[in-house]
Order: sequence, then structure tokens, then C-alpha cells
Amino acid sequence: MSIMSSYARALAVQNGRAQPVATVRHLHLSATPMVFIPLKLAGEAAAPLAALVGTDPANPRLLVVPQPRNRDLRFAFMAELAEVLLPYIEGLAGVTETVEAKTPYERCADAPQLLVPNRGGIAFTKLLGRSTRFRRTDGPYPVHPSVPVLGQWLTFLSERAEYAGSSALVSMTDALALHWATGQSSMEDANLATQLAWIAPPEGLDGPEAALVAEDPLTSPPAGPETHPDFDGQVLEYAIQAFETSGSAAQVREALRSQLEPTWTLMWQGVRLLRELPEAATVEARWARDRDQFTRETARLAEGGFPRGRVDGAVSAAIRLADLESALQAYEAQRAFDDPLVMIEHRVAGKAFSGEVVAVDATRRIVPAGKTRAAPRPLVTIRTSDPVRLSPGRRLVSSRNRKQRTEIVDITGDLVVIQVNDQMGRGATPAPGSVPEVGDVVCYAELDPSGGQRPRLPAGEDTPWTHGGPPEPYVPTDEDAQEAWS
Repeated sequence: MSIMSSYARALAVQNGRAQPVATVRHLHLSATPMVFIPLKLAGEAAAPLAALVGTDPANPRLLVVPQPRNRDLRFAFMAELAEVLLPYIEGLAGVTETVEAKTPYERCADAPQLLVPNRGGIAFTKLLGRSTRFRRTDGPYPVHPSVPVLGQWLTFLSERAEYAGSSALVSMTDALALHWATGQSSMEDANLATQLAWIAPPEGLDGPEAALVAEDPLTSPPAGPETHPDFDGQVLEYAIQAFETSGSAAQVREALRSQLEPTWTLMWQGVRLLRELPEAATVEARWARDRDQFTRETARLAEGGFPRGRVDGAVSAAIRLADLESALQAYEAQRAFDDPLVMIEHRVAGKAFSGEVVAVDATRRIVPAGKTRAAPRPLVTIRTSDPVRLSPGRRLVSSRNRKQRTEIVDITGDLVVIQVNDQMGRGATPAPGSVPEVGDVVCYAELDPSGGQRPRLPAGEDTPWTHGGPPEPYVPTDEDAQEAWS
């Protein structure tokens, strides 16, 4: 926990209400997000019990497995879930736009967005995808043809959730924690009811009082994916027995509806709170990457692409890790440059500073290393009260021009001298506006919004023997299709 987040939590305790830690919204919110609240059977890793799902706050669809240990009922549940999710996903895949680039290409105009209550919901979604994408639609124990297709899409969305800044599959508790600090621990923030109680307490209550009420499992059932043990032992067990005796799922449905509907209300409350924040400047670019990936996955499945394997090869795993690291680096930098409250974290840590320009040598020219001709390299002197824990030679990025590269030349007391290296036009002198002027308030940080460059890696067929050699072409097997649910 950083100094600023600790301070914000302390303020929340003092004021009895969550404190904002962002001035803008750092994730995309679809016009019609798909809210998905799954429940699973306690003690069974991937046995679905129920789900409340839909894009209309007033019209959720309840899906139930009246006996979750029954394999046929579980896969009937997945087929019913596919009836809801696949039209939503495939409908978005059918509308494209032309992206004007060096080589124009077609991209989906929108992409699916799945909202789940917490990280447990993301993990369970991933497990559902893994448990269904290999299933056969013929032979012994066939499933409905929509089930493996849904499994592939759930796997895709779960993998996108691992990339920082992606908005394809979002945990509501994480989204809220990104914008508000409560007076409880980060572990307690995993409870959606108590987290929202701190952010928007009911009239007449402060955050701690509202959170105490929200901790009652009778009035605020857990947001899943597991149910409360008291509910399992006192309600669910008898409802399942009634189904086995009578064949009617009515009692099970009503019992599970009582557990899911409070969370459904909380999810849409969270959506409304997030919508009240203006969208950050770089959100649209990150959502465009989600749409790019969605377009590629749509094309891959249309061409009959195999389900993703359980384990990546050595090269594909290295590429994936590098891409994850690049996405995280870019996301942290973009959030900081988009939002002064986020930038404060870096300023307090000494990795960024803000101040007033007190001197500018705009006519300075030097011969850069490895060059033979002099080039403009203006010096800008900034007075700052921030603690600067950077050394000369460190490269910095300006909040005014994130493509412009600068470096520290000298730090003396509260004065920082930086050298501007590019983005000044092609003339012998810097173009107007390309270099700060005396009196400007500027901010520089040791952050890279571009995400850096991926290291050079061999092709898959050139995997060295130290990493297992070239992998065999992946073909789904019966062993994949027989993967257990638990």
C-alpha cells in the first residue's frame, strides 16, 4: 500500500466516507455492459450453481442448476448461459468500421464487456471457459454445440482480464477501488456490499455504520462465486432435496434468487457511480486495443480455430509475459498523465515532479553523441517543491507532450534542469509551443506511456532445446475433452 492510498484510507476513516483517489474514470464502460453474477457449489471447483445475467437492470435472467452434482444439468445450464451471452457477443462482432491507418483495416465497432462482482467471479469465469471449450458435441456425453463456443469466448475474455487497462472482463470491486479509497482494508474491499456502503452510504448512516449493516449475510448475501455456509446448510440443502423428491426446481430457484438479486442491485449501483466520472483521455485507445483483439478472435473462430491449449509453448509464453508487462507499464503511465491524483503517487515517491519554469535556453545547440551536425537541445530550468529522487541522465516524459523525450541535466536544491531532445520541428530553432516558456507550470515523470519494446524472441519453430525445442502442433485430444469439473 502506497503512502497516498494509506493517507486516503485514513481520511476515509476520519470523515466516515470513502475518499476519491481519481478525478476521471480509468476504464471503459459500455453503453450496454453484460452483468454476470455467477454462483458455484461450495467444495466443487467448477460446478456452477446459478447465475444472474443480463444487460437490462430491470430484467435480469436467472439461470439455475437445481442439482449441481448432475452433469447433464450442469451442461444444460451452460447451454442456457450460451443463449444469453453468444447473441450479445456475436451481435457486436457483426458491426465493423474501417480504421484509417498506413494499411487500412476492418475492426469491430464495439466489443463485449462482462462485469462480474469481484476477482473470484473472474477466476470462476476462466474456470468455466476451461471446463467447456474442449467439450465434444458428438460421441459419448455430447453437449449442445453452443457450449464449446461459449467456452472459447469465456477463455478469451478471461485472458483479456489479465492485461492491465483492458475493459473486456471487469471486476466491480477492483473498478471501484481504482477510484475510491474506503476506510477498510483491501481484503475487506473484496466485499462489494461493504465497499459500496463506504462509497455511497444510505441516508442517515456513515460509511462504518453502513458497512456493518452490509456485513450481515441475511440482508447482503455474498457476491459469489461461493454462497454463505449458513445458506448452504439451512436453505440450499433442503431446496435441493425438495427438487430430488418432487422434480420441481421452484424452491431452488427462489432460494438462489434471494442470494443473487441484492448483488444485482449493487452491480448496477456501481455502474451508475462509475458513469458519473468523466472518461480519462487514454481510455478510448485502450478500448480500441480490446476491440482489435475481439476482431482477431472473431476471425480466428470463424476460420475454425482450435480451442486454446491448456499450456503455452515456451516462445508464446515469453511473448505473452512481455505483452503483459508492456501493458502494465503503459497503463500505469497513462493513468498518471491522465489524472493529477494518480500522478501525486509518483511525485511523493520522487519519480515525478511538478513545478514552474524559471528559465529557458531555447537557442542552445549541441552535437549529439554519434552525430556530426549540431541540433537544437534547449535547456529548461524548473523550480519544484517536490522531492526529486532522480539522477542526471534519467529520461523523462512531459505531461504536456507525452511523445517528447527529455532528460535531466542537473539537480541543485529545488532547481531541476532538463534537456529537451525531440518533438521540436525540423527547423534550426524549436517550433513555437514545442518548448515550455518561463512561467509555465509543468510536470515530468520517469514513466513511459508507450509500454516499451518487446524483446526479440525466436519463432516457435526455433525454440531452443533449453526450452523444450520446437513444440508439436497443437491438436485437441480426448483428454482435453474429458477434463473434470472439480
